[in-house]
Formats: sequence, structure tokens, C-alpha cells
Amino acid sequence: MPVKKSAFKRLRQAKVRQARSAKWRSDVEALVRKVRKAVVANDAAKAKDWLTKSIRVIDRAGRRGAVKKNAVNRLKSRLTRAVNKLSSR
Repeated sequence: MPVKKSAFKRLRQAKVRQARSAKWRSDVEALVRKVRKAVVANDAAKAKDWLTKSIRVIDRAGRRGAVKKNAVNRLKSRLTRAVNKLSSR
């Protein structure tokens, strides 16, 4: 447990930031799950719709530092590739 007053404050801030990042990550995971579910169901229209929504949230989570930059790019690339493959069939 911290002793100094400033250390207590840093601990409080870290907990708040950790909770905020966890919320962003869970939002990203939920949207990615919806995109993948639509791809598995061969529903191109729904997959494209969820893809645009998920890319917006993934980018915002990346800007906030909840998800790392390379992970953001990799995730967007894989999802886009899966949806494009679905619509090309």
C-alpha cells in the first residue's frame, strides 16, 4: 500500500484508467465477435455493417491506448479480409 499522498492518487488514477481500458477492450471484443459470427453465417450485408461499426470502435480504442497500435491494425486487416472474401463469393 502506498505511503505518500501522491502515490495514493496515482493508485486511484491507475484503477480508473484500467477500468476504462477494460471497457474499451470488451466493446472491441464484442463487435469483433459479431463480425465473425456474420462471416460464419455467410451474411455479407450484416458483416459489412458490423465491420464499419467495429472499425470505428477499434480505432478509438487504439487512440486511447486500450489496444496497442499494431494489434489495432492487425485486427482491422483480418476482419476486412474476411468480409471481403465473403462478399467476393
